[in-house]
Amino acid sequence: MHDGKLLVMSRRLQRRAQEAGGPTLASTVLAAFAVAVFAVNLSGPRTPLVLLWLAGPLSVVVPVFAAARIARSARFPAPTRRFWKHLAICAALAGVGVASNARDALGSGVASQDLSPVTVAAYSSAVLTLLWGLWRLPLGTTSRGDRMRIGMDAGTVLVAATVFMWHYQARPLLEAGNYRAPSLIAASFTLVLELLAVFAIAKVALSGHMFVARGALHLFAAGMIGGALSGFLQRFIVDQPHLGLSQITVPVVMICATAAAKRQWQEPTAPGQRRQAGTRPSSNLPYLAVAAVDTLLLVAIFTDDGDERLAAVAAVALTALVVWRQITVFRENARLVARLDHNATHDALTQLPNRALFNDRLAAALSSTTGHGVSVALVDLDDFKTVNDTLGHAAGDALLLAVARRLVAAVRPGDVVARLGGDEFVVILDDVTPAVAEQVAQRMIAALGEPVVADGHELLVRASIGIAGGRPGDDAGELLRRADIAMYAAKHGGGSNCLPYTDGMAGAVAGSAALGAQLRQAVDNGELFVEYQPIVSLDSGRMTAVEALVRWAHPTRGTLPPAEFIPVAERTGLIVAVGDLVLREACRQLASWSAEHGPLAPAAVNVNVSARQLAEASFTDRVAAVLADTGLAPHRLTLEITESTAVALGDAVTHLEALRRMGVRVALDDFGTDQSSLTLLQNLPVDEIKLDRSFVQRSAPGRAGAMPAAVLALARVVGLDVVAEGIEVPEQAQRLAALGYRTAQGYHFARPMSADAVDRLLTAAPVTAAAT
Repeated sequence: MHDGKLLVMSRRLQRRAQEAGGPTLASTVLAAFAVAVFAVNLSGPRTPLVLLWLAGPLSVVVPVFAAARIARSARFPAPTRRFWKHLAICAALAGVGVASNARDALGSGVASQDLSPVTVAAYSSAVLTLLWGLWRLPLGTTSRGDRMRIGMDAGTVLVAATVFMWHYQARPLLEAGNYRAPSLIAASFTLVLELLAVFAIAKVALSGHMFVARGALHLFAAGMIGGALSGFLQRFIVDQPHLGLSQITVPVVMICATAAAKRQWQEPTAPGQRRQAGTRPSSNLPYLAVAAVDTLLLVAIFTDDGDERLAAVAAVALTALVVWRQITVFRENARLVARLDHNATHDALTQLPNRALFNDRLAAALSSTTGHGVSVALVDLDDFKTVNDTLGHAAGDALLLAVARRLVAAVRPGDVVARLGGDEFVVILDDVTPAVAEQVAQRMIAALGEPVVADGHELLVRASIGIAGGRPGDDAGELLRRADIAMYAAKHGGGSNCLPYTDGMAGAVAGSAALGAQLRQAVDNGELFVEYQPIVSLDSGRMTAVEALVRWAHPTRGTLPPAEFIPVAERTGLIVAVGDLVLREACRQLASWSAEHGPLAPAAVNVNVSARQLAEASFTDRVAAVLADTGLAPHRLTLEITESTAVALGDAVTHLEALRRMGVRVALDDFGTDQSSLTLLQNLPVDEIKLDRSFVQRSAPGRAGAMPAAVLALARVVGLDVVAEGIEVPEQAQRLAALGYRTAQGYHFARPMSADAVDRLLTAAPVTAAAT
C-alpha cells in the first residue's frame, strides 16, 4: 500500500517536472538553433536565409500558451491573471512582428533590414500591450505617500536613462547623418524598447512583488534588457543586410518569458499573501541614477563633447526630485509617528482616550494642588453581549460608536470620556461636587435612553453607572475600583441606573456575585421550582388560567422570590436556562391537570419570558418542541412580556409573530407603566394586556380612577383581552366587575401556590373560596 502511494507521488512529481521543464527546454532549443544559424551566417550568407527567421515565429508559441495557462488558472488572484493575459497577447504580437519582419527581409528577393509599416505596427502593439500590462500591475500599496514616492523614484530613473540614451545612442545616430526613414523608425523603436526595459526594472525594484512572483519579474526584466540592447547593437551589422538581431533576440527573450511563466506556475501561494500589508519596498535606484548623471556631467565637462549643459540640467533636476522625495518621506514619517502616538493612547473604534491615556489624565487631575473634587463615573452597557451574539459584531460596533458620541455630548466641556475596553466607558469629572457628578451621570443615562439605530437595527441602550468621588492626593487605582464596585451595585439593582459609591457596597456586590454562582448550581441541582397563581373569572370566581412563577429553594436562605435572583439570571445569561425550565414544567403541569380534571382544569397557563430569551434565534423552535413533547395545544400557552422587554426586542419581535402564527398567545404584562404603551399596542403582535396593579389599587376619583375604564375601552377597540392584576380587597374586584372586566388575579383570590395545592383546589370545588 505504501509502495503504491510512493509510486503515485513519484508520477505526480515527474509530471510536474515535465510540465515545468518541457516548455523551457523547447524555448532553449529554438534559441540555440537561432544563435547557431546566426553565427554561421555572420561572415556572409552560407545557409538559406529562411533558416535565419525560422526560430523567431516558432519561439513565441510556447510562452503564449504558458502565459495563457496562468491567465486561466483560478488559483491565482485577478491582478496576476490579468498581467499574464497581457503577456500572452504581447508574445503573440511579437510573433506577428517577427513573421512580418521576415517577409520584409525576404519578400523582395533582396536581403534588407528595412521595416514595413505592418512590422512596426506589430512590434509597437506588442510594446504597448506590455507597457499597459505593467502599468496595470498593482503597486502593492494604498498610501498616497507611497504612491507619490514610487512615482518620483520611477521618474528619477527614467530621466537618467533618457539622458544616457540621448548621449550614447540617439545623438551619435543623428550626427552620423543617417536620416533614412527605416533607420529612424528602427532607432525610435529601439529607444522606446530601452525605456520600457528601464520601466520594467523600476517596477520590479520599486513596487514589490505583490501579485507576480519575484523570479518571474526578474526574468522578464532581463529579457527586456536583452531586447533593448539588441536594438543598440543593430548598427554594428548594417553592412550585412541579410542579418537582423531580432533573428536571435526574439527567441532569447522568449526563453525569459517561458522561464518567468514557469516560475509563476510553481508559486506555492497567492503572490498577494507574501508581503504583509503596510510594508514598503525600498530601492537605491534613485540615488544610483543621480550618481550616474553626476558622473556623466563630469565626463562631459572633461571631454568637452558638447553635452555639458544637458548633463548639468539633468543633474540639477534629478537632485531636486530626490530632495523632494526625501521631504515627502520625512513628512509622511512625521504623520506616521503622529498616528502611532494617537493609536497608542486612543481606542481604535471610538477614537476616545484608551485606558493608558485615561490613567494619565486621572493621575494629572488627582495631582492638582487646588483641592477641588474629582469624580470618576464608570459606565457599563447592560446586555451588550446579547447584541453581539444575536445581531453580530457590526451592530455591536455601531452601538458602541453611538454610545461614545452620546456620552461626549452629555458631559461638560473639559470632562474626559474614555473607553476602557469592550462595553465599558469611563468619565473623569474634574472640579465637581458629588451632587454635580450625579447630575452629569443622570444626563448620561438620559442621553443613552433614546433608541439607537445600529446597522439597521433599532436598539434600546441601557447602562449602569458607578460614581466614585475623590480629592487631589487620592490613589487613581483605588478611585477606579470604587467606581467599579458602584457600577456593579447599580447593575445588580436592575441596571439602567447610576449609584455613588458608599462604604459597605463592596460586600453587597460580592454577595450578589456569589448568588450568581449559586444560581448556576441551582439550575443544575434542581433547586428551582414553579408555583401557580390562579387567574379567575370575576363573574363566577372560576379558575380560568394560572400564571407560572419560579421560586428558588435556596439551601441556606430558604425559598427566594424571583425579585432576588431573576436580575442575577438576566446579567449572567442564566435567564435562558431558567426560562426554559419554567416553560417546560408549566406546560407539563397543565397537560397533567387536563388529563386528570378534564374541563375543570385551567384553560391556559401564562409563562413570563424575557428579552434575552426572545433574542435567542432558537427560542421559537424550543417552544414548539416543548409543546410537542408535553402534548399541550399551542393556544393554551400564553407568553407574558413586560413593556420594557417589548421595547428592548428590536428585530426579535419577529419571534413573537412566529409564535402567534403557531397558535401561542402573547400577553403584555404591567400595561400602562411605560410611556410607549399605545405605540406597543400598535406595533406588537399581542392578544392580551394585563392592567398593572398601580391602576387597580388607586381609589381616588378623577383621571387616575378612570384609567381602568379607559384601558378596557381601548382594549375592546383593538380586540384584545384584558386581565386586571393586583386585586387585594373585595371592593377592587367589585369596582372592576362593574366597569366590565371579566378576569383578574391577585391575593384576594389566591396567592401563588404549589401544583399540589392547585390540584386540591380543582378537586374540592371549581370555584375559589374568595370568589365574589
